[in-house]
Amino acid sequence: MAGGGGEQRVDPVPAVLFIRRPGAPFCDAMHQRFRVLELATRASTEQAAAFLAAAAAEPDPPRAAVVMGGRSVRADAAFLDAVPSVRCLLSTAAGVDHIDLAECARRGVAVANSGTVYSADVADHAVGMLVDVLRRVSAAERFVRRRLWPLQEGGYPLGSKLGGKRVGIIGLGNIGSLIAKRLEAFGCVIYYNSRRPKDSVSYRYFPNVHDLASESDILVVACALNKETRHIVDKDVLEALGKDGIVINIGRGANIDEAALVSALKDGRIAGAGLDVFENEPKVPVELLSMDNVVLTPHSAVFTAESRSDLCEHLICNLEAFFAGKPLITPVLLP
Repeated sequence: MAGGGGEQRVDPVPAVLFIRRPGAPFCDAMHQRFRVLELATRASTEQAAAFLAAAAAEPDPPRAAVVMGGRSVRADAAFLDAVPSVRCLLSTAAGVDHIDLAECARRGVAVANSGTVYSADVADHAVGMLVDVLRRVSAAERFVRRRLWPLQEGGYPLGSKLGGKRVGIIGLGNIGSLIAKRLEAFGCVIYYNSRRPKDSVSYRYFPNVHDLASESDILVVACALNKETRHIVDKDVLEALGKDGIVINIGRGANIDEAALVSALKDGRIAGAGLDVFENEPKVPVELLSMDNVVLTPHSAVFTAESRSDLCEHLICNLEAFFAGKPLITPVLLP
């Protein structure tokens, strides 16, 4: 850019703090546009503290930080104290339970998330897990691989059809709405619980999850994690769902009381579960590993080649909007 007297002045490349998991995608694209200061989430507490202190002490410290979702690092008061130059936090997830929104509001730090980048992929994954649990696809695949088929007398255990099932969806946001549309195509009856009824849908609304469970064959957890939704599916809700009920969770692990879920599955008080998320990832309760009526995936509902490419573009657009002084593409409403 030209300065006074005709000399050329080059604007500095903005610095971005990138708290990432090992092997995180889109690093190259970030480096092409920004001065990226990377911290892998496997760094020790001491290493992380030293890294943040060094970033804060730079002549042009980072004004934006990208924080991976899934409980990798919590962007809280201590984090913002360590790098006070940060005025914008970007979550690579739709959920922002790893960001202290109240603290961001107090400090005037803007927050953005992934918006609808993952919504269709997560909805597909939820329906896939549900079909798997009901039709015993993974269990049958293991049965064949173990060469048990020739030894089976009387045929393989029966599964259950999806069509006609009453599905209660907890959280009818972007993802929950797409799950509902997919399940309608299978002939399911859709019920839902959300913070408030939605005029845009004709599905039956339940103001509390216990009543939703008592009227449903299947519960799909698709809500955000916050104080109100932590353990929203507890022992009483599982009891209301009943011995033929199925639970699918593509929200956050702590949306379900995991101990109560394990107990209900062990005792046959519910029929099965499909779980993509867990309370203490990557730790999974050992009891679940041997259950043929449970389908487990490693918090991978969001991961497709297409979603990674879309997320990269989305993240960079949010960063460029912030540095240009424009509104964020997918701002998160602060309390």
